[in-house]
Amino acid sequence: MNDVSVLFVCLGNICRSPLAEGVFRHIVAQHGLAGRVTTDSAGTGGWHTGEAPDRRSIAVAAQYGIDLSKLKARQINRRDFQSFDLILGMDSSNVANIRRVAPEEARGRVHLFSTLTLGKSFDVPDPYYGDASDFERVYHMISEGCVSLAEMLKSSDMSASGNTSSVR
Repeated sequence: MNDVSVLFVCLGNICRSPLAEGVFRHIVAQHGLAGRVTTDSAGTGGWHTGEAPDRRSIAVAAQYGIDLSKLKARQINRRDFQSFDLILGMDSSNVANIRRVAPEEARGRVHLFSTLTLGKSFDVPDPYYGDASDFERVYHMISEGCVSLAEMLKSSDMSASGNTSSVR
């Protein structure tokens, strides 16, 4: 059984959250935590369900040796609130939307990505309407946060009980 499960959430699950999922899996493996950490991604909306990530997310990840091509977009669902210890929204709007549909007992597991991972409250901007440089900038924000999260997990005694107090 894995010690912790992390769900990354953005709007449509084709740009930021699949990028975070892929980056985090890569970093977790580098930190020797692959057997202890489960990760996935979802969107607050279901517009892109079943689609691959945006080609620009795939391209920027590939530049750093990360393959996102097999990921498929999906919408967050009720089971996610039972299955994941940490649910990280990429921006404050995502967090508000997640908390609105989350059962009361799961709301404490929903966090803004930057606040939990970097201790700073800022939105990871949606690069969808931007160009390759916007995806590159978002990649670096996500990578920095994912490295920090992996280091926190490695140095903590987190368990599947949902105790995230040692991660904050």
